[in-house]
Amino acid sequence: MPETSFASASVPRHLVRGAIGFGLVIGSIALVPAVGPLALLAAPLALVAFRGCPTCWMVGLAQTISRGRLERHCADGVCTLTPRTTQITETAETAE
Repeated sequence: MPETSFASASVPRHLVRGAIGFGLVIGSIALVPAVGPLALLAAPLALVAFRGCPTCWMVGLAQTISRGRLERHCADGVCTLTPRTTQITETAETAE
């Protein structure tokens, strides 16, 4: 099964994408009284910044923060998240 990732290269980069996305959504709605429905054309650009929807952006934020810190292990239909440092310690003990 392919792994879907919404993560960015860094947390600051991901936060900038979110600020742009939320700014476009809020701006497009706020400018409707001044510009008219034409202002809503900025909303689809927010989807590009979010790489989908705002929920996708939130999932990506969680992935970006946890990248390299957590590992998912599945066995017998049960998946668990463990801190990477625990896995490194267990691997080192097994190798000795």
